[in-house]
Formats: sequence, C-alpha cells, structure tokens
Amino acid sequence: MVRLDEDEHRRTHRAGGKVQDERVEGVAACTELRKRLTDGLARAGLTKTQLVAQSGLSRTTVQEAFRTDAVVPPSAVTVAALARVLRLPADELLDLRRTGAGEAGAAAVTEDGPGKMISEWDPHDLEVHPAGPNPGRPASGALPARILPSYVPRDHDQVLAEIVQDAAQGHSRMVVLIGGSSTGKTRACWEAVQALANQGWRLWHPFDPTRAEAALHNLERVLPSTVVWLNEAQHYLGDPRLGERIAAAVQSLLTHPGRGPALILGTLWPEYVDEYTALPFPGSTDPHSRVRELLAGRTLTVPEAFDQEALHKAASLSKGGDQLLADALTRAGSDGRVTQDLAGAPELLRRYKQSTPAARAVLEAAMDARRLGVGIHLPQTFLTAAATDYLSDHDLDLLAADWAEAAFADLARPVHGKQAPLRRSNRRPTCHPPGCSPQPRAPSLKGGPVFRLADYLEQHGRTTRRLLCPPASFWHAAYTHLTNPDDINNLAKAARKRHRLQWAHYLCHRAVGAGQADALAQMAWRRDESGDYEGAEALARKAARAGNARALTILAKSRETKGERTSAEALYREAASAGDAGAWVELAEMWAGSGDLARAEEFFQRAANDGVSFAHFSMGQRYWRAGDIDRAEAAFRRLTDVGNPLGLLGFALLRHGADDANGALALAAQAVDAGVPFAVIRLARWREAAGDFDGAEDAYRNAANAGHSEGMHGLARMRQRVGDYEGAEAVYRSAADAGNTSALSGLVRLREGAGDHDSAMALAMRAAEAGDPTQLTNLAEVRERDGDHHRAEVLYRQAADAGGAFGRGCRKRWPYGLNPDGTPTDPWSGPGPLER
Repeated sequence: MVRLDEDEHRRTHRAGGKVQDERVEGVAACTELRKRLTDGLARAGLTKTQLVAQSGLSRTTVQEAFRTDAVVPPSAVTVAALARVLRLPADELLDLRRTGAGEAGAAAVTEDGPGKMISEWDPHDLEVHPAGPNPGRPASGALPARILPSYVPRDHDQVLAEIVQDAAQGHSRMVVLIGGSSTGKTRACWEAVQALANQGWRLWHPFDPTRAEAALHNLERVLPSTVVWLNEAQHYLGDPRLGERIAAAVQSLLTHPGRGPALILGTLWPEYVDEYTALPFPGSTDPHSRVRELLAGRTLTVPEAFDQEALHKAASLSKGGDQLLADALTRAGSDGRVTQDLAGAPELLRRYKQSTPAARAVLEAAMDARRLGVGIHLPQTFLTAAATDYLSDHDLDLLAADWAEAAFADLARPVHGKQAPLRRSNRRPTCHPPGCSPQPRAPSLKGGPVFRLADYLEQHGRTTRRLLCPPASFWHAAYTHLTNPDDINNLAKAARKRHRLQWAHYLCHRAVGAGQADALAQMAWRRDESGDYEGAEALARKAARAGNARALTILAKSRETKGERTSAEALYREAASAGDAGAWVELAEMWAGSGDLARAEEFFQRAANDGVSFAHFSMGQRYWRAGDIDRAEAAFRRLTDVGNPLGLLGFALLRHGADDANGALALAAQAVDAGVPFAVIRLARWREAAGDFDGAEDAYRNAANAGHSEGMHGLARMRQRVGDYEGAEAVYRSAADAGNTSALSGLVRLREGAGDHDSAMALAMRAAEAGDPTQLTNLAEVRERDGDHHRAEVLYRQAADAGGAFGRGCRKRWPYGLNPDGTPTDPWSGPGPLER
C-alpha cells in the first residue's frame, strides 16, 4: 500500500512539472509574440492610431495586443489582422499565439468565425477541377495524388490580383468571375488568394447543410481577413427563397466599416448573370433586385479560350516538365480551349456522342431538365421515365430489360479528371441540435438515387438543344416523379413559354398544391384576370405567406389599372406589411398620378424608411415634372447626403432641365462611376425626348462604348432618324460581332424592313440560338401582317419550341396549345382562355 502511494506521488509530481513547463513555455511565447509585434510596428513606422485604422480593429483591441503585462494572448483574428498590416509572417505569429494560449497542436481558429487558414485548404475541396492524377507511379496500394497543372496567367488574372491587393491593404472587395463551364474561373480565384495565405487570412466555403443555408446563417459571423468563397454563386444568389437575403448579407459585409477587410470571390456562368441582372418588365415580379445591385460593377469576364500570348506561356511551362499541360496543349491544338481539356470536357463530349442510344437518351433528358430549370440533383426514376421518347422506335424495341441499370452504370464511369457524364450524387443530411426548429426547406427528393450531370455537358446541352422542346415522356416523368416545388414550377413556366399549355396547367397546379410561392402568385393573377377577385386575393395572400409578397403588389397594380383605387390601396398596404417595401412606391406613384403630391411624398418616405433606395429619386422626379425644383433638389439631396449615387443622377436631371448639357453629362458620368450604370442611358433618353438629338447621340455613344446594349440601340436609332440605315446596321453588326446578342434584334428589323427576308430569317435564328427566341415571334408577326401565313406559322412554331411563345400569334392559332411533338392540342378540360 505504501508502494502504491509512492508511485502515485511520483506520477503527480511529474504531471505537475509538465504543467509548470507548459506555463513557462506559454509565458515565453506570449513575450516573444508581443516583442515581434512591437518590432514590426517600429519597422512599419506606424502609430497605434494608424494601426487601428488600417487593421479594422478597435483601439482597445490594439492596445491590449501590445500590453507587456497581459497574461492572455490576443485572439487569432487580432494576430492575423496585425500580421497583415505589419507584413509579418502570420503562421509563425499564430503558432506563438496558440502556444501562449495553451492550445493543443495547430488547430484552425473556429470559435471566432467561419473558415480556416488558406494554407490548410486543398484546392480540390474548393471545387477547382482536378486535371488528373500525378503522372508519377504511386506507392503500392496508394491512391494516385491529385495535382494541379502549372498555372498560366491571363489578362483577367492581373485585374483579379489588383482586387486581392486592395483587400490586403484593408479594403473589403467582391468580384464574381464570369465564364462558361471549365474556363478556369475557380482556379483563377485559388491562385489569386495565395497572395493572402502568408498574411493571416483564412478562407470560408459555405457548404453545409446546403450552400445557401450555410451562407445566410454564417455571413454575419465573418470576421476581418476572411475570403468568402462563393464558387458556383447561382447556388447562393439564385436560391429562390434565400438568394435575395444572401445578397443583402453580402452587401452588409462589404459596406459595414467595422467588419473589413473581407474578400468575396464567386463564379457564375454568363446565362445566370443575364438572368440576375435583367430588368423586369413593367408589372412583373423582380426576383433578383438585390442580387442585381450586388453584382453591378463587380463582375470580371474569363475568356473561353487561351489567346496566342497565353498559348505561348503554356508552351513554355510545358517544356519545363509539366506533362499534364503538354498533353492538354497537344489535344487542344490552336483553338485555345486548354482549361476545358484539362477539366475533361473533350472526353465528356466524346462519351456523349458515342454513347449507346439508351445512355444518350438519359443524358439528353438530363440536359433538358437542367436547361429548363430543374435543380442539380436529378432523380433516377425521373430520368429513366423521361428517356423513352428520346429513343427512336427501332432503339426502343431493342431495349433489354435491364437497360436503365446498364445506362446509368456506363454514364457513371469517369473520364480523365475524375468527371463522369452523369454521376450519382449524395445529399447531405440536415443536422440540428436537439430541440432546435430548422428553417423550412424544400422537400427532399424521394424515389431512390439522384444523379448530377457533368457541368460541361450541361452547358453543351444549353447551347445545342436550345431550339428543341422536350418530348412527351419528359413532361409526364416530371409530373409523375419530381417532388421539389421549385423544379415543378420552373417546368410549368418552361412549358408555358413553349405553348405546351396542357402540361403547363397541370404542372402549375402541382406546384400550387405544394405551396410554391411563385406558382401561387401566377395563379392569383390569372384568377384576377378572369374576374375571380376573391379567389385571386386568397391565392395572393398564400403566396405572400410563402415568401412572395410581390404577388399582392401586382394584384394591387391590376386593380389600380382598372380604376379600383380603394381596393388597390388596401392591397398595396397589405403587400408592404407582408414585406414588399416597393408597394409603398407603387402607392406613392398612384397618388402622384392623381396630382396629390403631398400624399405621394408620405408613401415615398415610407418606402425610403423601409430601405427602398430609389424612393427619394422617384419623388424628386415627380416634383421636377411638376415644376417644383426646390423640392426636387431637396429629395435628391437626401440621397447624396447618405452617399447614394442616385442623387447624382437626380442632379443630372436638374442640370438637363436647366439646359446645362455639359453639367448633366458630367454628373451622369459621376453616377456611372459611383455604381449607377444606367445613368448615361437616362440622360440620353431625356435629351432625345427634348429634341436634343446631337446631345442624345453623344450620350448613347458613351453608353455604347461602356458596353450598354441600350446605348447601342439608341445610337442606331439616331442613325435611322436621319436616314443613315447603313450606319445603323454598321452599329448593330459591330456589336453583334463583339458578342452582343441584343444587336441581332436590331439587325432583324433592319433586314426585314429592307425586304431582305432570308437574311432577317437567318438573323432571327441566330438570335434564337443565342438565347433570344422572341425575334422569331416578332418576325412571325411581321410575316402575318404581310399575308404570308405559311411562313408565319413556321416561325411561330419554331419560336414556341425555343421558348419564345409570346404575344397573340400562338394563342390565336392554337388556343388549346401544342403537344410536345408540335401538333395542335385537342380541346381539353382545363382552365378557360383567360386563365390559359
């Protein structure tokens, strides 16, 4: 017994000595940390006041960090921020800080905010496309290591580097790289943040439980010196329920003076940017207003291919021993699509083109689902049922009993770069603490496994299948097997755009039954048009409760248009109470239109109080039109006083009204520089309306040179006004050759007006292939008026297949819609003509 007591005493003594040693080591680490910070401050020649300003830390935090008698070391975020400003090795200082705090190992800081040190990330975990395994032979039984090929800097990398450097100097910045699939967007972001890796910056990739939920729940926790990684930003900003709130949270992070510096990096395909930045038609919903504002002036284009300079750089690197890059250059040849090759795109395309008929049918069903709005997780049951009508009768007869299993197994085989044409995808479970009520989410997909289409094949399908309407099996499978309300509603809208009215009706009713907000709103407006006011209001209120308060606003606008002002005002007030602050603006405009500017100002002010940035601008315009310059100036002054650049546009309007053309242009240019890209367009329209055609042409030219489509159209209109049709066509052709698809609409009108019908037809098809099928509809209406009914019908049908069934032409010809194969639908039991 005595022996045991002695052993216990020795163990206790040794443990106590270890603790004492750790305490001594911790004190020494704290002393060394503060010594290095003090020496760094002296070398930088900064005062602590200047350090406070440049680091974004509080005065107290900085003072505490330099206190020699403090027993607790500064936080990791404080150390990282000081290291960045003082240009000290952040990793070494953080190691000292962890030792001083008695923290085990070198664990990443998580208690202060999301993310981990940049150096701790694997680029493939951030969705940088793997280019292939290490060419060297791995050890027996070991998995081949994934490596990145040498990086070839291009022009956009220089711009990105300047933005990163700006962030390193203490300014919060955001940039979203725009380009097609596998063009090197994510890799460019990864290379750019390496400049921050040694300055104490961390990186956070919102991902779990879903990208959108992770971002919304944790953006407010982001602390200084953090890179927020929004790769494939459509999953954040385009989320139908959370996207606008995420955009607002990002804007708050960027503009809040105490939270920077932060660097937000994102990537998007061009079609998503077009969707998010497109201005809504009058009277329609505006689902991306905050996203549009966030993206303004914060995008950077990544070219589809390497230019000659980049190809020369790549060749030099490949000669230095980079076999992956050398092989890619050999395959890519002179077309410059090196990044796509490295990401496996050519092999993916080969696999698609050379697949068995069954596998190709599954892929085409997946392509159509993605391009028409179904989410990335595609149920196997849906794809299997959808594929049958993509097969010819001959291929359908030859299908084996296990054809589906064989097709999915074949498509799951990866190409080089670890990509498969169609891979099985696992969805993360949602995890919450006991007793925690999770936020409502869309229902999970049921019915077995889900699959994800390869990015490159998805974009290939968007391009090559743009003019095609999916067959009947696709729509039936969607109605039968899809369960996500957003997916069902997106397909209902896609069916309506293609004049497949019967399928649009049934899909819309399924979405309504699932409580989908936009579907409820659509049904409410149709009920209102048919005279069912009570039913319309009930559906609009359901839509508002589901998150679409705009449904009430648009219903109110409809009542206002019909002269029912009392009902309209009640609905506007209800919409504003439900969360649509824009309803106050509509109500203000209603009173202003009746001449009661005092009542209008009351509601404009309410809108401004609820965060509608343009409310004071609209109010100022109303006073300016009424000749009350003093009150107009006061309204615009309220905007400039809080740094809102719309105030500059307002003062440009006043200068224009005072015949100060140069002053107006200068102020409009300032507004553009300050973040109002349409300011010069507004000025041009004002001048054109006032008959100042020379001034209007100058303003339109400035806008066109800045890349605004409306500037191009205005400039061409000025040419046509003086009879210079060749000049107008030259403006459009120059823009079209530069990739501006909007220019094609102008060329279609000019060629058709000149009697060159074949060229007009070819240009309209080119516009449809580029994503604008409305030109086919417009051309069909022209042919109809000219009495060419046969050609008009062909054009209407082509427009419908491509998603451009707008206007009265299709409704007049096919009142019950078209079948998926393009034949007229027989009369069917469904909604009346107005609801259709």
